[in-house]
Amino acid sequence: METPSQPPFPQSTPRSELRRKPRSPRVIQTALAAAILVATLFVAFTPNSLSGGLNNQLAVLLTKQPNDAVLPGTPHPLVKIGIVAGHWGNDSGTVCENGATEADVNLKIATLVQQKLSALGFETDLLKEFDSRLSGYQSAVLVSIHNDSCDYINDQATGFKVAAAMSSRDLNLANRLEGCLRDRYQRTTNMPLHESVTNDMTLYHAFNEIDPGTTAGIIETGFMKLDYDILTNKTDLVATGVANGILCFINNENIAPTPAP
Repeated sequence: METPSQPPFPQSTPRSELRRKPRSPRVIQTALAAAILVATLFVAFTPNSLSGGLNNQLAVLLTKQPNDAVLPGTPHPLVKIGIVAGHWGNDSGTVCENGATEADVNLKIATLVQQKLSALGFETDLLKEFDSRLSGYQSAVLVSIHNDSCDYINDQATGFKVAAAMSSRDLNLANRLEGCLRDRYQRTTNMPLHESVTNDMTLYHAFNEIDPGTTAGIIETGFMKLDYDILTNKTDLVATGVANGILCFINNENIAPTPAP
């Protein structure tokens, strides 16, 4: 953020000031900006507020990266990512007339997301719905992947949903993750955003199990009825959209403004 320009010196200068050499306004601006930044980081990230591992990961996230910084084979040893395959290892989720289950679709998408991020050098965990590792789980980001109903509701029951974890210690980071997932998933898949976010998403059980310093969100990548084709026949595209959203967050990339309704 650019510091506002300093006001010009008054024409009538106190006598005591005449003995001092005037400082450059640019020097004053730089000093003020540095002081504000140091004070902000000191308040936000005290030694007692986060574990050492999360401190390191957040340090990476708070460092501005160019849009092309993440290339295949580039190691990212400090950044760990968690991907939850919704319903995997617990139940089937929604079941379609043709026998397809939400759990299977979620797992295919989540596996591809993990593979894409791992190929870029990130440490990426693929987690079950009630994975024992979720208790106190620490990572830079955790995203749970789900899908909506197989039943026909209406012609508007299509598109994806995204929600941030309300239990996150830093809601600004959680909201940024939500914004990145919205923007990049829509750009990649060209699917519409469906606004019907429920408490089952914002208060998703895993959000209360993980370490509160882990920035988390949940995405329902489509409806199993009207979006079935793209979810099952273009699964790689769907997974790319999710991965792009996570990379947007990790690399601190710009997010396009959401058009006004």
